[in-house]
Amino acid sequence: MLEIKHQDNGKKGEFYIGEENHHLAEMAYTWAGETMLIIDHTTVEDELRGQSVGRKLLDQVVDMARQKNIQIIPLCPFAKSVFDKDPSIRDVLKS
Repeated sequence: MLEIKHQDNGKKGEFYIGEENHHLAEMAYTWAGETMLIIDHTTVEDELRGQSVGRKLLDQVVDMARQKNIQIIPLCPFAKSVFDKDPSIRDVLKS
């Protein structure tokens, strides 16, 4: 089982798999005020492709958004495509 880790410095953050200085997968975001964040990009190394790792990272961001009552702007093409396909997570989507 791959462990998803999280770091956030108050301006930017990321959910990632791997070590702090070597990520095998990551979904990075930037805070846009206190109630909104922007998903900037998603990266998944070839060795993890096909394992729904990107979706697992997005699910962590969505869970955090629900817990903190914040909205998400998905500028990352991958994240946007998942929001477009899955209505069950659109409750955190910035309209």
